[in-house]
Amino acid sequence: MPQILDTNEMMFDNFEPLQPQRFVMYIAGIPTAIIKAVDQPKLTSSVVTIPHINVERYVKGKSKWNPVTVDMLDYIAPSTMQMVMEWYRLEHESVTGRDGYHDMMARDVTIKAIGPIGDVVREWTLKGAWISESNPPKFDWSSEGEAMIISMTLIYDYALLNY
Repeated sequence: MPQILDTNEMMFDNFEPLQPQRFVMYIAGIPTAIIKAVDQPKLTSSVVTIPHINVERYVKGKSKWNPVTVDMLDYIAPSTMQMVMEWYRLEHESVTGRDGYHDMMARDVTIKAIGPIGDVVREWTLKGAWISESNPPKFDWSSEGEAMIISMTLIYDYALLNY
């Protein structure tokens, strides 16, 4: 006998999808307006293979949070590159060669996804974030008036999805 669908299964569900341009990001010392794009936190788990006679079993291994890339508009004033370098100097001072302690350089970073009326619909907190790489843009005479983007990669201890 054929299965008949319930009318609730056939009707359209109202929903509002998240849109990638609706977000704000908070990093101490860096204005939110200059942050152009950011990756959402991603978790990767390794796989442990257990060989047994003619079969292999798989179990979960260690988990790690993947680095997050942040793209920022390169402002002249206040200087975006200066803000990045001030944070980076907490990790490594170029003049003296000294490195900083983790608790001095690590910052908590917040990413908030915004709904259509300005309400916060998702919030990530990256705990203990620090800069592992910064990529300033190159100067190019053949450029056609594009905005310069500074990209930096953040490493963090873990992420919390608050809601």
